[in-house]
Amino acid sequence: MDATTSSAVGTAEAVVGAQAGRAVPADQLASYLAADFPWYGLDDGWTGRRWLMRAGSGAGRAGQRGAIDYGTLGHGEEPARAYEPRDVRRFAVVVTVARRDVRRSSDNTGTLEATSASSAAWLAGSGLLANTWPGQLDRSLRQKWLDQQTALAWDLADDLDGSDWSSLTLPVNGLPQPFRYRESEYGWVLAGEAPGVLLGAYGRGVSAYGVGFSTVPDLTTYTRG
Repeated sequence: MDATTSSAVGTAEAVVGAQAGRAVPADQLASYLAADFPWYGLDDGWTGRRWLMRAGSGAGRAGQRGAIDYGTLGHGEEPARAYEPRDVRRFAVVVTVARRDVRRSSDNTGTLEATSASSAAWLAGSGLLANTWPGQLDRSLRQKWLDQQTALAWDLADDLDGSDWSSLTLPVNGLPQPFRYRESEYGWVLAGEAPGVLLGAYGRGVSAYGVGFSTVPDLTTYTRG
């Protein structure tokens, strides 16, 4: 596993941990406010609940220990944190990823590729999996399933132009923007670009065809849920 893959896996594991119900820092909002890029969420067409999830760093940049590189904002009902036979919660999660150039890894042993739409697709795909409990699996087998599926999500994210993805145009700040989109039995995932950042999203029970994205001028709207 090269440095780029290691960074992406570490980032995804952090997202998975937060979405699986593990503790998040008390200064959660402060992490978002420390970012040097704009945050995106669903636009005003979404009138439901909004909530903070996780903002964190990938592999750190020289002189900026702990710098924020990505984050997720939730919309709708929080996914189940434990197995439910019939989980019918409806949610959509927006993943914002900073545009980063090629840089040294945090341990200075290699270089990391620039972030791309594939980075957002990988985080969105792994996030969806973190919120999925296949009905035929018990808790003891779920980790093996999750490991297998996240490896597949990595391969899919690395080939956004492949036949597993289709094109979808959605509004970003009111302007049409192309995305790559795919569905599975677990939900949907999409990835693309937006001014200043890379965007990913995933959801279940909410139609991807009806969502739009916009910058978030006031993150406290995500702390009132």
